[in-house]
Amino acid sequence: MDKITLQNMKFLGYHGCEAYEQEYGQVFEVDLDLLVDAKLAGATDCLSDAVDYVSVFQSVKQVVEQERHNLLERVAQRIAEQALQVSGVTAVTVRIRKPAVPLKGVLDWVQLEISRERPL
Repeated sequence: MDKITLQNMKFLGYHGCEAYEQEYGQVFEVDLDLLVDAKLAGATDCLSDAVDYVSVFQSVKQVVEQERHNLLERVAQRIAEQALQVSGVTAVTVRIRKPAVPLKGVLDWVQLEISRERPL
């Protein structure tokens, strides 16, 4: 299996349990590892044989910027569902970071990582 990585995508989203998170939004950072078979595209050098990672980026953007969820777990699940609908993607790992965490303390961010496979 081969891997395509989309690293450190940044989007303004309105996710969180606190009212101000839903109202004012914040930046979310997302990484994706897409498991694919790149053998055919590598042999043919044809775009039509490659995984369309531009559409994957657009689907992540849509989930983070247009949908509203309370939990990072739900946002990550929705991103995984969308990525797995792209032709050629057999599995995905989603890492989503929330730099502005509502807690009393100092940290860079909270990150959630999930992995999902295309149903057989």
